[in-house]
Formats: sequence, C-alpha cells, structure tokens
Amino acid sequence: MESEALLFKLRDAFNAHDIDSILECFDDKYSSEQPIHPNRRFQGKDQVKKNWASNFSEMPDFSVKLLRQAISPTDIWAEWEWQGTRQNKSRLFMRGVTIFGVENGKILRGRLYIEPVEVIGKGIDGSVEEVMH
Repeated sequence: MESEALLFKLRDAFNAHDIDSILECFDDKYSSEQPIHPNRRFQGKDQVKKNWASNFSEMPDFSVKLLRQAISPTDIWAEWEWQGTRQNKSRLFMRGVTIFGVENGKILRGRLYIEPVEVIGKGIDGSVEEVMH
C-alpha cells in the first residue's frame, strides 16, 4: 500500500473505531517508542490492539484530525489532534507528531510525540524559566 493511502486508512480507522482496520496498518513486528516517555516502549500488534480497544471503550466519542503530513516511500511524519470525552466526563485533548517507518505497505516502527494540550499555562517566559533555570 502506498504510504499516503496507509496514513489515510489509519486516520479513517481511528475515527471509525475500527480495530481490525487499525491493525491492518501495522506490521506484526511493529516497534513503538515514545522518546519523551522511554518506559512506554513496546513491540507487536497485540499492544496496539489493547491500547486502542481501551481508548475506544473509555471514549466513545474519540476522534482524530490529521493536521499535516510529510510522506516518503519509507517514512510518514504526521501531525495529529486527538479529542474525546472519558467516561468520567473529563476531556482528552492532545496534539503531536508521529513518525512512522514503513516497509511493505505496513507501519513497522513508530516514534510518538503526542502530549496533552496545555490550554492555560505559564506562557513562554514562565516556561523558559522553569525548564532552563
């Protein structure tokens, strides 16, 4: 499958809450890492299935927007927005980037940089002060 078609299939499967279609996008040897959270690394489609089944169960209104993408034959860079309402009525609102390595029409590896959106915060000066000083 062409990389752009693969990305759009994944987006549509997320929005349809279609676990089987999501899993079709990933290679059996899929390797996932979140460099900001190194302890979240995992291998295999079983964890993909577990994660997304749990998300859809917890948030029946979960949806994604694909904001931007850059695609080559072997890599997909995608910027996402994820939203939903948890069963406890709290809101999920996340944005970030995924970098997928693609081989043979499947996602073989992923690096995820998706974090909760900080709507109210310290501003740039407060954030620089906190991080750098």
